[in-house]
Amino acid sequence: MWRAGLKWMFLIIGTTIGAGYASGRELWQFFGHESGLAILLFTLFFSICCNVIMNVSYEKQSTDYLPVLGDIVGVKLTKLYDVMIFLYLFTTTVVMIAGSGATGQAFNFSYWWGVLVIAVCLIILFLKDISGLLAMNQVILPLLLGGLLYILLIFTMDQELSLFSHLSEQRNWTAAFPFTALNILPLIAVLGAIGNKVRSKQEIWIASLGSGLTLGTISFIYNNSLIQIADELLLYEIPLFAILKHYPFGMLIFMSILLWFAIFTTAAAGVLGIVSRLQSIINVPIWLLVILILIAMIPLTTLGFSTLISYIYPIYGILNLYVLTRLLLYPIWKKMENNK
Repeated sequence: MWRAGLKWMFLIIGTTIGAGYASGRELWQFFGHESGLAILLFTLFFSICCNVIMNVSYEKQSTDYLPVLGDIVGVKLTKLYDVMIFLYLFTTTVVMIAGSGATGQAFNFSYWWGVLVIAVCLIILFLKDISGLLAMNQVILPLLLGGLLYILLIFTMDQELSLFSHLSEQRNWTAAFPFTALNILPLIAVLGAIGNKVRSKQEIWIASLGSGLTLGTISFIYNNSLIQIADELLLYEIPLFAILKHYPFGMLIFMSILLWFAIFTTAAAGVLGIVSRLQSIINVPIWLLVILILIAMIPLTTLGFSTLISYIYPIYGILNLYVLTRLLLYPIWKKMENNK
C-alpha cells in the first residue's frame, strides 16, 4: 500500500515539478512577495484535486483521461476541455524541451544539443510503455527533491533568512487559484491514464496528501529564497542559477543535472497524456506516436523558455479556474446530482 502510494505520489510530483517549477521561473511568475498564504492554500487545493482526480480515475478504471474529464467538467464541456488538455500537454511539453535547450546553453553547449538529447531520451523511455516512466520517477525524484531542498536550506542559512518574517503581509493570496489551476490539467491527463492500475483508496490518500505537502513545503522555501535575490532575477533565464552562483561550480553541475531530469520527467508525463489519448483513436505503437509528436514540437521550441512560460502559463492558469472550481466542489455537486 505505502509503496504503491509513493509510486503515484512521485508520478504526481514528476508531472508538476518540471522546467517551470524546478527552475523557479513558474514560482516567481505567480508568487513572489507576500505569498505565504497563497502557498498554503495551494497545498490544500492541490491535495484535494489530486484526491478527487485519482478517485474518479480509480472508480472508472480508466486508461486515458477522457472518462475522468467527462465526470469532472460534465458532458457538455468535455469536448472543449479535451482539446484544451491536448493543447496544454503539447505546449507545456514544448516548454520542457525548450528548457532542456536552455540548460545546455548554461554550459556553453548548443541549444539544439539540449533539444536533441531530451527528444532521444523520450523515445527510448517509451519503448517500454508506462513502466519505464514510473521506475525512473522513483529513482530520480527523491534525488531531485532532496538536492533542491538542500540547496534552498543552505542558501537560507547562509543568507541568515527568516522563513516566517513576513506573515502579516499576505496580499497575494489569490495567486493560489491560478497557480493550482495551471497544474490541474496535466494531472487529469496523467492520473486518468493509470486508473486501472490503482489498487486501493489508501494509495490515493498517500499520493494526494504526500504530493501536496511536499510541493507546498518546497514552494514556500523556494519562494522565500527568490525574494532575497529579486533584483538579480531579470538577468537569469533560469532563476535557480541566481542562487547557485553563490556556491562551488560542482554544485551548479549537480543541480543542473537534476534540473534536467525534472524537465525530462514532466516532458515524459506530458507525452504519456498525449499518447494515451491518441491511442484511443489511432492504433499505432507508442514509440512511433512519440516520434511523430516530437517532430511536430521541436520547431516551436525556438520561441524560448522564459518567453513560453511568461505567456502560456498565466493564460492556462486562468482558463483552468473552472476545472479547479469543479474539483474543489466535486463532493458537493456530486451529492446533489445523486439526490435528483
